[in-house]
Formats: sequence, structure tokens, C-alpha cells
Amino acid sequence: MSVNTFGRLLRFTTWGESHGPALGAVVDGCPPGLTISEDAIQPFLDARRPGQSKFTTQRQEPDRVRILSGVFEGRTTGTPISLMIENVDQRSKDYSEVAKAYRPGHADYAYDAKYGFRDYRGGGRSSARETAARVAAGGVARLVIPEVSILAYVSEIGGDAIDRANFDPAEITRNPFFCPDAKAAERWALLVDDVRKAGSSIGAVVECVATGVPVGWGAPLYGKLDADLAAAMMGINAVKGVEIGDGFAAARLTGEQNADPMRPGTSGPDFLANHAGGIAGGIATGQPVVVRAAFKPTSSILTPQPTVTREGEATELFTKGRHDPCVGIRGVPVVEAMMALVLADHKLLHRGQCG
Repeated sequence: MSVNTFGRLLRFTTWGESHGPALGAVVDGCPPGLTISEDAIQPFLDARRPGQSKFTTQRQEPDRVRILSGVFEGRTTGTPISLMIENVDQRSKDYSEVAKAYRPGHADYAYDAKYGFRDYRGGGRSSARETAARVAAGGVARLVIPEVSILAYVSEIGGDAIDRANFDPAEITRNPFFCPDAKAAERWALLVDDVRKAGSSIGAVVECVATGVPVGWGAPLYGKLDADLAAAMMGINAVKGVEIGDGFAAARLTGEQNADPMRPGTSGPDFLANHAGGIAGGIATGQPVVVRAAFKPTSSILTPQPTVTREGEATELFTKGRHDPCVGIRGVPVVEAMMALVLADHKLLHRGQCG
């Protein structure tokens, strides 16, 4: 059985392929009476939209979202909300060679081995084009959690990390890298451009912080907030690693260094640190929830790579078409969307059990 649905109470199902006529999502479980419009969702899709700079794929997609159901007189009805985004700039002929051989680093072979059939046009369902539907669904989820603010940004490209001392949230929208460090953005412009001109690609780390998450969201043992966030982020195309809070760095600390000390506060304890990333025992502590996702380099590159044909014969293949030299850049709005979807689901789960 193919698993195309995510969530428990707030569930979303994505549909469509990279080179099909359209793709979209169905969001089920959204509470009724929330004010909603296509204009409220569109800005998140605009942030993810391709072709906005030379540092992303030049595929030209307007990514205009249409709401087909679940809304009446500008408010959610409590029934499934269907969202559709048309594909208008497919170039399937770019993938004629891919029909004959498997692209290294892609899911071509795995899909073919599992199903005995595959859509070679841009990878079909395995294409990062599918994430547009997630971003649209995330726009709905944000309506469920107005008390939460979500901010994601690129914190590292190709091993070159931002300087936290230069962190300025206003910078994130001023450069094409969603970078909060203006100096790092200048370096990345040269780095990614060199990679692009060489027909290669490079990886990135996206960090996402959610503030205003109330204490108590999440559940032990198999409904942990951090476990669901990890699953959500790992489900994004090209993500190969996820950290919550200090993540792997916590393994290099002592117990004293990793503790999040507390002192009496006016409405609960005041935390003196947040190594845990706002989650303890799978339950939100009220501190900012911090998640990082590591995006691998885009597998579509112009350097010929050894591979095999569907018949098992040796050959070489390079990927034609339009591709991101650093897919992690456009991963920022996708990470935000998945954060919103998980938090909205856990808000409803918490309300269902605890009132």
C-alpha cells in the first residue's frame, strides 16, 4: 500500500506528479469556522516557487493555488479541503534518456524494483515538485495554530555556516538564500554560482524555529512531538538527516553542559538554556522548538555518472533539464510547512485528550 497521507487528527494527502497536469493536497480534520482564502495560502507557495533567481531551477511555474472544497463564504466548513496547483512548464522530452537508464542518487531504480513500473518524467512522485502540495497544506495548518510563529532559514551551504553573531531575521527575505547572515549570503552567492556553472550541486542545512508552542503539546511514548517532527522532515525530498535542539552535538557534551537549568518564573519556570530544542519526553516545554534538516546535494548533475540500464547493462548518464544547484534553498518553505502541519496536528490531539 502506498502511503500518501500524513498526520492523525489533522491529516493531509498529496496527489499528482511532477509532469502531470496538476498536483495538490487534501487536508482533512481542519476545524470549522477558520477564515481562509487562496490569497492567505499563496505567499508560502510564492516563497517556494522555482525560477526566482539563478540559484534555483529555471522551471517557470506560477504555482497558483485553487481551493476546490471545504470552504464556504470564506471560512472552513470542517470538511476536506482540496487544494490544486497546475503544472504549466513541463518539459518531459528532457527525460528521454532517463527512460532507458537509472539516474544515480535518484529513486529511479528503487521505484522500478518496487512497482515494476515508473514515471521517468522528472521522477514522478519522487520529484521535489510534490513539495508544493505540502506547502499549500501547511498554509491551512497555520490557520489552526495562530499562537505559534514559525521561521525557517538556511544556516549552512556546502559546509559554510552562518555566524550567529550576525543573525538578523530581516535579512532572510533580502537575499535569495533565506539567509539571516548578510555576509554569509554574499559568500554563498559566489559558492553556489560556481557550482551551478560547473553543472554540479551542493548540500545545505535548513533550521526552523517555532516560538509560542504551548507547554504540553506532544505525547509519550509513541506520539512524541520530536519523533513526529523527525518523521515529517525526513519525509521531505533530499533530506538525509534531522536534529532536534543540539542534536548530534549533544552526544559530545557532559550532563552538566547539556542540562536545561530552570529558575522560578512568573508563569512557570524560566529556562536558562534550550539544548533539548523545546521538547522533553516528547512533550513541548514551552520553549522554542528547534529543528534542523540536512539536504543532500541535488542528484541531477551534468557530470556523467556510471549507471545501468533497465536491462542491467553498464552505461553512463548525465541528467538534462532544469535543476536546483542547491535544493536546500527552496526547502525552507517546505520545512516551515511540515513544522506547521505537525504542530497543528498535536494541538488538536492535545485538545482531544486534555481539553
